[in-house]
Amino acid sequence: MSLFFRPLLRIYFSGNRFTDPIDYSHYRKFLPYGYGEKIRPHALCPGTLSLERHRLLWLFLERETDFLKKKISVLHFAPEQVFYKKFKTYQHWDYTTTDITSPLADIKADICDLPFEDKTYDLILCNHVLEHIPDDLKAMSELYRVLKKGGTLIAQVPLDENRNSTFEDDSITDPQKRTEIFGQYDHLRIYGLDYYNRLSSVGFSNKAILLQDRLTQEEIERFGLPIKEKIPVMTK
Repeated sequence: MSLFFRPLLRIYFSGNRFTDPIDYSHYRKFLPYGYGEKIRPHALCPGTLSLERHRLLWLFLERETDFLKKKISVLHFAPEQVFYKKFKTYQHWDYTTTDITSPLADIKADICDLPFEDKTYDLILCNHVLEHIPDDLKAMSELYRVLKKGGTLIAQVPLDENRNSTFEDDSITDPQKRTEIFGQYDHLRIYGLDYYNRLSSVGFSNKAILLQDRLTQEEIERFGLPIKEKIPVMTK
C-alpha cells in the first residue's frame, strides 16, 4: 500500500472502537485480512498495516520485557514495516535487519547460512519466517548459533494447537490447494505442538506465553488481538 494513502486511511477510518497499541492511533474499524476462505475480520490496522500478531507481540515487548528500553544488539528477520520504522529510531539498539529478498534488509542473507559471528545478538526477531524455509531445523540451528548465551529468540509461526505433529507434504504443489491446507500458497508446513520440540532439539529452552490471560477482555477487543495465539519465546 502506498505511503501516500496511509495518512488518508488514518483519517477516513478514524474513530474510537479500535486502537493500535504500537502507536496508539484510533480507528472506527480494522479491516478484514487473510487468504482464500480464511478471511479474518478486524485484522488489519488501516493506518499502520499491523496485523493481530504484530499488535500482540508489541504488547508483550512493551509490557512483559525491558527489551525496548535496554541497550542491546538486535537481529530482525524479514522486518515487518510496522516495526521497522519504529525500531530504526532506537539509538540504544544495535539494530540489523536481514532477509533474502526484502528491500528493508540491511544484509541480504540465507537464514540457513548466516554471515554473522557466533554469539552476536541479544535478541532475534524471526516472525512468520520458518514456515517458508525448507530446512527449518538448519535455520533454527543458525539462529541458535548467532544468539548470545542468555539471549532471546522470538519466532512466531502459524501454529495449530489442535495438532500434535507438524504437517508437511511436498507433493501438494497447486497454489490454491496449498493455501487451503497450509494457510498460504508459499507455506511449506503447518506447525503443530511439536514446534517447541524442534526448537529444543537444536538447543533452545522455550516457553509459550498466552499474553491474553494478562489482558482485559476490553483490551483484547480494542487492540484487535487473536484470542488464543501464544508467543513462542526461546532462550539460549
